Amino acid sequence: MRTRVSKADLLSAAANALRDADDLGLACHVGPDGDALGSMLGLGLAARDAGMKVQASFGSPFVMPPTLDFLPSDLLVPPGDFPAEPDLMVVLDAGSSDRLGELGANASNAGTLVVLDHHVTNEGFGDISVVDSSAAATGELVFDLLGLLDWQITPEIANCLHTALMTDTGRFIYSNTSERTLQIAARLLAAGANPTEIGRHVYEESPFGYLKAAGTAMTRAVLDAEARFVSTFITQADLNAAGIDWGDIDNLIDAIRMAEEADVALLAKVHDDGRVRVSLRSRGDTDVGSLAVSMGGGGHRLAAGFTADGEVETVIENVRKAIEEYR
Repeated sequence: MRTRVSKADLLSAAANALRDADDLGLACHVGPDGDALGSMLGLGLAARDAGMKVQASFGSPFVMPPTLDFLPSDLLVPPGDFPAEPDLMVVLDAGSSDRLGELGANASNAGTLVVLDHHVTNEGFGDISVVDSSAAATGELVFDLLGLLDWQITPEIANCLHTALMTDTGRFIYSNTSERTLQIAARLLAAGANPTEIGRHVYEESPFGYLKAAGTAMTRAVLDAEARFVSTFITQADLNAAGIDWGDIDNLIDAIRMAEEADVALLAKVHDDGRVRVSLRSRGDTDVGSLAVSMGGGGHRLAAGFTADGEVETVIENVRKAIEEYR
């Protein structure tokens, strides 16, 4: 019978691996969000301050999301420049190796692979896999790890980790926000995090074209009152017409989910290559994390996503049917 290893023991093992290393490779999931980038860069900055050589990356497309370009980027290298066989590699906020894109190969060749994640759908990959689904964000695990290592949290590191917490808790209003989350946030504020700056960049700044693209998506919104399901889609052509890119509409799903009649909100992003990237949000009655897993994706109970091929209308209809079956 497999022996269950505690989170504390796993974090201690991860800390020991970092103490014994001179070089560190860091990776997070493709299309990184605030938790993925904030956690990765916060850990990377702390490791560099401790004297380690650090390189961080994420899979293609290797483009910093516009809402997160205020975060420090000097540790970032394109995936093609990432060490092919890193002695120590830490993967953050990724539920499986395929979420790393082309960096999945680097992870499989690492001397020691450490995984820090909070997704309940995590497969438990890696040599040291620290997965805590009770954590609101992977940033909480990084905070704990830095404490074990006794590495200083500078204002720059605090800003990265506070970004991780703020974005994955929806500005501390989602149900995953715990007492401990707020305690960590307070510690980060004391260390120099600037929530006003973070909030402005992430939630209060968008190019004018966002308004045009959002308007187009809103006109397509459909409410299925019986299924308590609201959905819409946006295409590459819509973005081209508005003069913006995919990273500029990261927060659009939050506008869609405002419909009070719906428990589940869906935003489908239709790419020119035929891929349909789906973002899902739930008010609580539907576990969209499990739903996304059934469609090849992953995430949390209240926020998840997946990628599919085919006509966007068919993809949306498949989700609607899955919601009905779930209930």
